Amino acid sequence: QVQLVESGGGLVQPGGSLRLSCAASGSVSSIYNMGWYRQAPGKQHELVATVTSGDSTNYAASVKGRFTISRENAKNTVYLQMNSLKPEDTAVYYCIANLPTQTYWGQGTQVTVSS
Repeated sequence: QVQLVESGGGLVQPGGSLRLSCAASGSVSSIYNMGWYRQAPGKQHELVATVTSGDSTNYAASVKGRFTISRENAKNTVYLQMNSLKPEDTAVYYCIANLPTQTYWGQGTQVTVSS
């Protein structure tokens, strides 16, 4: 079992920045990938970014160049630095952790980009 706790969401103006954090606890030694998904109102979940245990990263085209995912293995924490935020980035952001037999999800944190 893995527990994921996200933090760092909030309201920001267009062009602003936010940093999301996700702390994992429990069977963390079994985690290989971690990442972030988001879900905007009326839309399906969308992959935002992932990072492997070897620090290889992958980004959705819509956030590439603006968002940076990083992982601090000593703290079992993954971060999402979001810059140049746009109104279309408004969504609930979910942290995920991939284990060999299961994927765990956090409870989600709201990010709202609005003037």
